[in-house]
Amino acid sequence: MISAGTAGAVPSGAGERPGTVRSSVTGSDGVTYTAFNHTVPYARSGRPHQWLLVWAGGTASGESPDPDFLAVVDASADSPSYGKVVNTVTLGPNTGNEPHHMQYTWHQGQSLYAGGILSDTTFVFDTTHLPELRLSGVNTPLDTPCGTAPDAYWVLNDNTAYGTYMGGPNVSGPCTYSDGSVRTGNGFAGTPGEVVRIDSSGRTLSETAAALATPEDPVTCPSVPSLPVPSCANPHGIGVREDLNRMVTSDYVEIRNVVAPTEGSRNPYLSRDTVRIWDIANRNRPRLLSVSHLPKGPRPPDPDAFSDEQRMVMETALTHERKHRGAFASTMQGGTVFYTPDITAAKPVWREVFDDTTAYRSFQPDGPLSGAFDGGSWLQLSPDDRYLYHAVMGTNGFLPREEQTGMVYVLDVQKLVSAGRNARCSVDELAEIENGGSEPDCPALVNAVPIRDTTSANVGVGPHWGALDNFVTDARGRIRETTHPDRLAVANYFVAPTGIDGDHRICMLRQAPDGTLSIDQAFRDEYTGQACLQFNRTAWPHGATGYARPHGVLFAASGSARH
Repeated sequence: MISAGTAGAVPSGAGERPGTVRSSVTGSDGVTYTAFNHTVPYARSGRPHQWLLVWAGGTASGESPDPDFLAVVDASADSPSYGKVVNTVTLGPNTGNEPHHMQYTWHQGQSLYAGGILSDTTFVFDTTHLPELRLSGVNTPLDTPCGTAPDAYWVLNDNTAYGTYMGGPNVSGPCTYSDGSVRTGNGFAGTPGEVVRIDSSGRTLSETAAALATPEDPVTCPSVPSLPVPSCANPHGIGVREDLNRMVTSDYVEIRNVVAPTEGSRNPYLSRDTVRIWDIANRNRPRLLSVSHLPKGPRPPDPDAFSDEQRMVMETALTHERKHRGAFASTMQGGTVFYTPDITAAKPVWREVFDDTTAYRSFQPDGPLSGAFDGGSWLQLSPDDRYLYHAVMGTNGFLPREEQTGMVYVLDVQKLVSAGRNARCSVDELAEIENGGSEPDCPALVNAVPIRDTTSANVGVGPHWGALDNFVTDARGRIRETTHPDRLAVANYFVAPTGIDGDHRICMLRQAPDGTLSIDQAFRDEYTGQACLQFNRTAWPHGATGYARPHGVLFAASGSARH
């Protein structure tokens, strides 16, 4: 075990804005990390409140890079300051972390886990004093020698979290994990990745290899440079069912070949097609049970195999109710959704159940857009297991900019999930690509909402990441969790170093009683007056810095929020 050091909140220091609250942590690397809260007045202060937390990266401003920060946005729909940024929590001393993801859902009392994908750092925040956030722990590269490039987190009931680290060890060569096993990796942001368990002080509780000890398919699991034991282990998405003692992770890509392509990186199989299921009965010793290669779908094969349906598995979404055991997975280059009905099965069977092309056809009947290269991203299932939500960036670089658009769509999956092991849906015929699956239990498209970036100079990008609002405010102003969310938020930004940026907007969507989605026109930017919150601004609670890049989003609440 590696200690992350000590933490504490301290008063403002000389030169800071009046009212600034600072917290600090000394990491295992000896560096003192700080978080500065810059809270400004907002409507109905002191009352129960809903918040949208946005994990954002600074961009260059003059000779000094701007700070990375967490923005706290007023998300109480009945508040006069709805949509206002009421606090920015700036981090120091390091900048350029490339803020990425947090946990998928926040519950009352949980810490907040937020990753810097390029700095290989996980920041942990105490959420007790929302809208203020106080740094409680930092997990540095020294704390995870066998993994790099942290992506997503799942917080357990004991407030510890599993994090997916997509990349290989800090340095190439053999690395010894917490259980004594050894894997050989090819270095930072390479292969194989791992799963890390972290506590709320930032301490590493365990590092677990995502790679099998034996070779995985040497043809479909290459690496650059190659490894003596081939593996597709680059975990990105994560889902946990503590009641079933199961965890599911999806393998994405050997990430450094996306950020800094080389001649050897022009290999479609570096974009992984695998999903891993784990036994987590021993929380510090996850045991890998299965590695499944998702199947090829009915589209004509891509001659180069880059956009085949199973290519680049970004996300997974697990069912919630005890009577259900299924899980979904989605692909980024392939633009499709897959499903397995039982994650406890010894040999899970995954089938394609939806092609993003069907969603595009709902608003572009004769358009050129399809699931191929569409940038399928955030995937989340409603707590009642009825609706599946999916954000699609719309990043097909082979099409003209004016023909591209991202979208958010929602599927009704209750028939499929309720079928259990008797699920029959399988998208395996050409007609089903555009029309949806023909079996009666196949997901039904409720609707799709186009969200288009018209500003960025490089490849356009619509929504990449999102979050469901798992809270509701009753008539007496009390906030509680709900299994029937009626809002979600999405962020239009990917990862600028890859050449795919975005217009840096946060959009709120409402879900009507019939399940359809629409942009929330009341969630307006406080400066532009337009729907959606714009992070291309220079006025922030922490000062006049430059534009910011918002990636992870998460709903939270303070006051009387309860389960």
